[in-house]
Amino acid sequence: MKLLVAFLATPGGEDAVALGVCLARTLNASLDISLVIPPDRPEAFASTGSYAGVLDDAAKEWLAGAEALVPDDVTVATHVAFDENSADGILKEVDRLNSTLLVVGASGGGLIGRHSLGSVVNDLLHSSSIPVALAPRGFSHTGSTRVRAITAAIGRRPGAEILLDTALELSAQGDLPLRLLSLVSRDDMPPRRSPQDEEKATAHAVELAQRALDTAQQRLPESTPLSSAIAEGRSVEDAVATVDWHDGDVIMVGSSRLAAPRKLFLGSTAAKMLRVLAVPMIVVPRQAPQ
Repeated sequence: MKLLVAFLATPGGEDAVALGVCLARTLNASLDISLVIPPDRPEAFASTGSYAGVLDDAAKEWLAGAEALVPDDVTVATHVAFDENSADGILKEVDRLNSTLLVVGASGGGLIGRHSLGSVVNDLLHSSSIPVALAPRGFSHTGSTRVRAITAAIGRRPGAEILLDTALELSAQGDLPLRLLSLVSRDDMPPRRSPQDEEKATAHAVELAQRALDTAQQRLPESTPLSSAIAEGRSVEDAVATVDWHDGDVIMVGSSRLAAPRKLFLGSTAAKMLRVLAVPMIVVPRQAPQ
């Protein structure tokens, strides 16, 4: 397994490196760190070439700083890539390095909570063909050094196979327990006229969620340390806040049904979860039609 950190010389970049180290150590994987810089220099510097030289030197210095954050027990290599578009440059690095998982950090602004999606991360979440791991803000200071357990958020609709397969692969690779989680949000239900109608709708949603969990459990090997949970709440945020989370936990989610085959698209439920979660999230691409 090969992990690629999309690095910027920012606190978010340091968070991404810390999560990359955590995942690499747990999964016995190698770690690449890539920094994308523009290929052309402004016309004002064209005659002297000083801009390109300064930028190249700065990129090497930034990457040296990133490499210094990686402990000796993790194999790491650093790379400078050139592209006008940072997201495109990272995706080309994914192909060139044959990466199996991409790690990105929070931008430091945006969504309320520990996660925030900058423009580059948002672009990657709409176009990556491999899973993307999102590091919460401050992970470099407060995050765990190793993954403790994986939680896979299983929806009530069909199509969770690729998410389960990826969660199983990571669980086996890191010898990690796996928890299947289904969320029931009353806000997502049709309007009801009475508390009794709402109670029936909630019970039906719980039944559907349990059925999805039972189906998922049937696909998992008996040797997998497995648990399951259903979380209820007025909203997705309320439901996910009722779940017990610990240092070293990682949550995995599937892509929206609107995502192109084998591409990522962060769905509305996952985006709501990011508002309250302080643990890393791994988004898995949608499976291509058979």
